[in-house]
Amino acid sequence: MPLTSSITALARISADDRERMFGLHGRYFSNARHDVFDRDLSGKDWIIILRDGAEIVGFSTLQLIPLRALGADRIFLFSGDTIVDREHWRDSHLAGCFGHFMLRLIAEHPGAPLHWFLISKGYRTYRFLPVFFNRFYPVHTGAAVPGDLELLHAIAAHKFGDAYDAARGLVRLNGRGDRLRPEMCRIPEGRRLDPHVHFFLARNPAYAQGDELACIAEISRANLNRRAWRVIEHTRVIWNE
Repeated sequence: MPLTSSITALARISADDRERMFGLHGRYFSNARHDVFDRDLSGKDWIIILRDGAEIVGFSTLQLIPLRALGADRIFLFSGDTIVDREHWRDSHLAGCFGHFMLRLIAEHPGAPLHWFLISKGYRTYRFLPVFFNRFYPVHTGAAVPGDLELLHAIAAHKFGDAYDAARGLVRLNGRGDRLRPEMCRIPEGRRLDPHVHFFLARNPAYAQGDELACIAEISRANLNRRAWRVIEHTRVIWNE
């Protein structure tokens, strides 16, 4: 059965779906607490949900954060808890939903500076950046658009306060947050040869303890790469507003 993809307003998320999402989350993350999960979810605006029939097999929580930084009023798209069941890791539906959401932001806020704020506690999440964007930060080449570092510091400190370690570019909850289960932390040797994976491991050596690498990318049509446009084109999304 093909997956169905939806972008659903928080108010439309049922109690049953909350339970299904937490159940999926708990299969891949340890130290997961229901109260923390619910509190975090309640602070979001939209939820991407992937379904295989009635079963939820993937989701990501989205929050829009307005913030004035570097002399301009900006909107940051923050993606929180994100998981896809391993049977669907090769599917591109989640990426396609992100793309559709970004295009809607661009259409609804013409001319406004838009940015994606991503925190990644695993290399699979970080790898989303190079397969979707032409430019992002941080990156193994060291290349950065002027202001990227300052914007990243601004939004990360705004969102996470003292938990954001600006010197290392990491969100560090010191054991208070969830973390990938040990089997999810294993990295195939071949993957370590990928320069993006190698960079992630160097920048976030304690990822297995729950540290998250803070990242930023401009949301613009020009910054979406060819693969992103192809994935967006082939992803059908249902909006539940």
